[in-house]
Amino acid sequence: MEDKYLSVTALTKYIKKKFDVDHHLNHILLRGEISNFKHHSRGHMYMTIKDDNASIRAVMFHKQNQHIKFQPENGMKVLITGYISVFESQGQYQLYIQELQPDGIGALHLAFEQLKEKLMKEGLFDPVHKKELPKYPQQIAVLTSPTGAAIRDILTTMERRYPVANVLIIPVLVQGKSSAASIAEAIKKANKLEKLDLIIVGRGGGSLEELWSFNEEVVARAIFESALPVISAVGHETDITISDMVADLRAPTPTAAAELAVPSQLDLLEKIKKLDQFIESNILHRLERSREKLSAVESSYVFKYPQRLVEDKEQRLDRAVEQLGKQLVYIVRGKQEAYQYIDQRYQRINYERQIEERGKRVEELMSRLERVSNQQLQQKKQLFGNRLAQLDLLNPTRIMKRGYAIAYTNEQEIVRSVDQMNKDENFTIQFADGFIQASVQEIRKEDNHE
Repeated sequence: MEDKYLSVTALTKYIKKKFDVDHHLNHILLRGEISNFKHHSRGHMYMTIKDDNASIRAVMFHKQNQHIKFQPENGMKVLITGYISVFESQGQYQLYIQELQPDGIGALHLAFEQLKEKLMKEGLFDPVHKKELPKYPQQIAVLTSPTGAAIRDILTTMERRYPVANVLIIPVLVQGKSSAASIAEAIKKANKLEKLDLIIVGRGGGSLEELWSFNEEVVARAIFESALPVISAVGHETDITISDMVADLRAPTPTAAAELAVPSQLDLLEKIKKLDQFIESNILHRLERSREKLSAVESSYVFKYPQRLVEDKEQRLDRAVEQLGKQLVYIVRGKQEAYQYIDQRYQRINYERQIEERGKRVEELMSRLERVSNQQLQQKKQLFGNRLAQLDLLNPTRIMKRGYAIAYTNEQEIVRSVDQMNKDENFTIQFADGFIQASVQEIRKEDNHE
């Protein structure tokens, strides 16, 4: 019998082929709102596209979504190019997205705002992280296209303003798919070079798409992580990029970057001229003051009559010598009198007699000490004997020698009452000369009336 029933797989394949051959479903232009958005770990994006009355499941594979500049989010209005087909394993139709862009706002502009908000929250634009530029840089790295107008403007301005600076050109791509990675890598390379003082990164003017390399996150983070100060000089004065916001200083143009990076030699020469004039004026002023002081010294009494000053000093010296002699005589006399007084006291003291008296005193004290020690020793011996005799009287063994004994239970407790014992219970009796093991045959309790 012929089987007229289809399998689910066969039916699903048939429906899928119908979708795939319908040219109306092979190229769909759709406007809607994103919901249930999920960015899978393998790179694919899953979402639902809806309007007020309907919704459709959608997928955008990694191959298609890796080039979009913005981050899709729930609630975002979008314009979609794609096709409709059937997902066989679940038997449902869905939208396969090939192109995706924001509805009502450019994709690049949206991506710019999204990255700006993200980096701002992380603090990459915070002025506290801005590094100060060196006043007189000697080595400057310029990261730009070696054939663009920007490098010519920078070199010309440098040569005019500050020709003593050495400029190192590090060629980079400034537009295209690989340009962001090229710029970020060049910034890291410049930080590894020795004796560099400053980095200028930028390019000349262009459209938003042409300047987009400087709005990439990888470039922004490379600038932020740079240990060297970075000047961002991208496009014209009206062009603002993420790099401008992260950099330590934003220059409106490449020419302005060169002007901000180095001082003007004309200004420096003018400053040196003013300093030279100030130093010359200061030296002349000091010389004039020194001449006045010298003139005052030359006209002083000392220089006019030096001999009189010497004579006055001679008289003061003579007077000081006389006073010193008198003082020496007075001091020597005082010392002699003191010595004589000490000598007289020494002569009056009989040291032998004092030694003899001290010896007798020591012998007397030793005799008293020996006598008192013997008395205390006898008292202690007598007290010790009395205590020993008292202890001997209290010795249980001495008492047992007079005919007494001590009974112990099996738990080695002294039997003080018949209540502690039971009939046929074993116990121990201690005598003065040994022990006896016994058993209770009979218990008779007597009242003890004193």
